[in-house]
Amino acid sequence: MIDHISVGVSDLARSARFYELALAPLGLTRLVERPSTVGYGKTYPEFWINLRPAMARVSSETGSHLCFRARSTAEVDAFHAAALEAGGVSDGLPGLRPHDRVRYYAAFVLDPDGNRIEAVTFPAE
Repeated sequence: MIDHISVGVSDLARSARFYELALAPLGLTRLVERPSTVGYGKTYPEFWINLRPAMARVSSETGSHLCFRARSTAEVDAFHAAALEAGGVSDGLPGLRPHDRVRYYAAFVLDPDGNRIEAVTFPAE
């Protein structure tokens, strides 16, 4: 349904480093780099960061977040650890999140600009 998505960042170099490290455990790498944008993906850029130098920190009240699919709980754990090591802030520790329709395992972090990102997997057990 969605081909690609992007978020604004105030410091392209800082955010590019953050996302390169945070997304690596999920198999996403930096595929395209231009003066004001960087694209990440597995075979083509599915996720972009775009430089917005005057951008204010994203308010936690926006309610928006991005979710990346992981293949396992170990990948979710690695994503969370890598994101924190790269300068992110935890917004939800890795763990099971029971839901009325589906059981899933996820972790949430805030990137350096306050964008809320998640990694999720759906364990069989």
